[in-house]
This record gives sequence, structure tokens and C-alpha cells, in this order.
Amino acid sequence: MRKLSLRDGDLRSFLSTIETTDLSEEIVDKARWCLVDLIATAVAGSATPLAGILVRYVGDFHGVGLNGGPSCRPMIGGPLTNPVGAALLGGMVIDSMDAHDGHSLTKGHVGCAALPSLLAVAEAARPDLEGGTFLRLLIAGYEIGTRAGIALHNSVPEYHSSGAWNAVCCAALAGHLLELDETRFQHALGIAEYHGPRSQLMRDVDYPTMVKDGSGWGAMAGVSAAYLASGGFTGAPAVSVVDEDLDEVWNDLGERWRIQEQYTKLYPVCRWAHAGIDGVRELKAAHAIKPDDVDEVIVHTFHEATRLFQGIPQTTDQAQYGTSFPTAVALIHGNVLPQHVVDDALGDPQVCRLTERIRYVEDGEYSRLFPARRFARVEIRLKDGSIHSSAPREPRGDPDAPLSVAELERKFLLYTTPAWGEEQSRNCLCYLSQFGRPGTTVRDLLHAIRN
Repeated sequence: MRKLSLRDGDLRSFLSTIETTDLSEEIVDKARWCLVDLIATAVAGSATPLAGILVRYVGDFHGVGLNGGPSCRPMIGGPLTNPVGAALLGGMVIDSMDAHDGHSLTKGHVGCAALPSLLAVAEAARPDLEGGTFLRLLIAGYEIGTRAGIALHNSVPEYHSSGAWNAVCCAALAGHLLELDETRFQHALGIAEYHGPRSQLMRDVDYPTMVKDGSGWGAMAGVSAAYLASGGFTGAPAVSVVDEDLDEVWNDLGERWRIQEQYTKLYPVCRWAHAGIDGVRELKAAHAIKPDDVDEVIVHTFHEATRLFQGIPQTTDQAQYGTSFPTAVALIHGNVLPQHVVDDALGDPQVCRLTERIRYVEDGEYSRLFPARRFARVEIRLKDGSIHSSAPREPRGDPDAPLSVAELERKFLLYTTPAWGEEQSRNCLCYLSQFGRPGTTVRDLLHAIRN
């Protein structure tokens, strides 16, 4: 039997102290931009078919019952529901537009589940929570979630979806907001880990569908676990947190701030395709390449990226978990935006023709370096026989190649304006740029992103 430590208590203490911890402006600013980016992705995701299905599902099965109970609304608005349903809906809507932040060693995403869970329980239990405190708790979510993801990958051979370890993160955040005592807090983590969706992610890579990265289900499992524990439900210890063999993953909690290691996406598709898209865009700009002149594009990359969908997509999920199609979009439009991977855009004849001439192939050295490094090298062969090649590169938006403030603001406006209009988008961006300073609250934040 594995030896267990008291890591649960460490997490409880960490969450209790971070509300008043004096963090550097750099760390708080990173959290603020993560918040901005997640909201932009949620707004873009609200136009996907998945969002409509989930709104109906949550309304039918997670509405506030006759006996009352905690209530809130989904993060970007909608009918009154309970925090469990709001967390599920928020996580799945963000995940439905694959443009949210992530971390290389987790091979997944923290914020996608942490933010909607934190908002749902905060609205139900502490709506006047001060904005600075909320940002510090969001930071705590990134710290716990990133470590939970690394711990899971270090302790089991299968590649599980983000929801598997996000459940633990969301239980910790919800348990803190519900003011669980240490014993019930430990049970919440254990319930969440036990019931978290241990989804085999490569199944969805091979067959892209709406299940995506399991983040919404992880958020639902985590928030449910906290409420169950508050009522006396018990759970086995969360091994990914308390196993002594994983101490090195957790020992630097509160000292090393892993939120600063999160990448930000430029495109609403799987991160594994980004280096190839970046390379194509650079070659197009450098050599004034016209799409009609392209004979073939070959992207040399790591094995997992070659498993992504390389055909002509029939659904937005295939487009987002694709490589050849979004690469063709980048060659034709010079960018990849949400409107390029949904609805009628999937049948664009020019993009579809070019998609058939793009291949992603494995490079053994790049496969060896994955997941810590995600390389691609691009060759564009033109019909006149000339070849343009890029140097090996990693995606833009990584911590060592961050997006500028102007790029982050532009992404927010591009993602939100189609749904909100330019005036509301700019007003919300202005508010969010100040969120966390004195006078801001969770209630105000929710008003800003729902109106």
C-alpha cells in the first residue's frame, strides 16, 4: 500500500492564506489576462452546436428544485441553475472552442474548468467576494490544477483528459468557498478524484466529437464533490495529491508559480497544430505565397499531432481537432479565427481543395521531445517546383514567446464582437483590464460579462 502524506491539509492551508497573500503584480496580471482570454473563448464557444445542447440539458436537469438550494446562472448568462450545472455548462462551452490556455506538462488545460467552477460557487455562496481575492483564488486554481495534472501523468501510464485532474482542482476551490473543515475538504478531494472523468483523450483525437477534453465533466465532478462532502459524504484519499511518491510535484506549492507557465493560444484549434500553422503563416508572409500556387505542404512534427484529424471536417469538432484544414485556412486567410472553424466555413471550396494537399508527418526527434516541447518544421512546395522551408519552431504564446498585450486585446475583440457588438466588447475589455483592483467584485464581474 502506498504511503500517504497530509498534502490535503497543505492545500487547505494554501487556499486559506492566498486570499490575503501579497503576490507580485506580474503574477496577478497573468491571472487577469487568463481571465480575459477564458471569457473571450466562452463567448465564442456560446455559438457552437454544443452550447445549445448544454443550455437545454442544464435547464432540464440542473434547474433549481422545489426544495431550493444554492443557485446561480451560467458564467455568460442563462436561466437560473445550481452551481453544479453552471460549472458543467461553463466548462463545456469554453472547451467547445479550443482557444483556451494550457500547460505543456499537464498536456491539458486548467482554466477551462477552474474559472466556471469558481464563478458558479462564488455567485451562490460569496457573490460580493472582492475582485482581488477572486483573482488570487483563480491563481490558486492554476497552481493546484497544474500540479494535479502533472501528478496524474507521473503516476499512471494512460493519457487522461484534463477533466480527470481538473475535478480535484475544482473540488479544492469549491470546498474552500464553502468553508469546509479540513476533514470534509479532504473527503471532497477524494470524491472528486474517484469520480473524475478518466477519459482516454487519444480516443477523441482519433475520433473528434463533442466530448473534447472532459473539462466540463471534471468541473461538474469537482463542484459536486465539494457539495457532497459538505453534507457528510466521504471519499477515499486523493492519491494524486497525498501520495508521498509525488511530493516533488507539490513541495514547491506557494513558491513556484506555475500560472506563469501557461501558454496562450492564437488559434481556436488543438495546440499541437499551432507550430505548423505559425510556420505556414511566416512562410506565406516572407515569400508572398498565393494559395493557388501551392502544390503540397508537408509539416514535420511529433507523433501525437499526426493523430489529429487530417481530412475535410464535417463538424467544428473535427476542424478544431484537425491539422490540415486549419493550416489551409491560415494559408488562405492569413489567420485562423472562430468563424473559420464553424458552420458554412467548413465547406469553403478553396479551403477544402487546399486541405487535400497538406500532410502532417512524424519526426522522431520531435516525438521524443513531446510533451515538454512541441516542434514543427514546414515545407511548402509550389507548382513551379520551388520549395520554401521553415526552421524548426515551437508555437507562439508559450511562456518564452508570449503574446503581446495588443495581441491579447485583439483576440478578445475578435472573439467577442460577433456576439456582443463592438461597443460592449470594448467596454467589457476595459472593465476586465481593471478587475482585481479595489472596488471590483464577483457580482460586478458577472454583470460585465452577461450584459
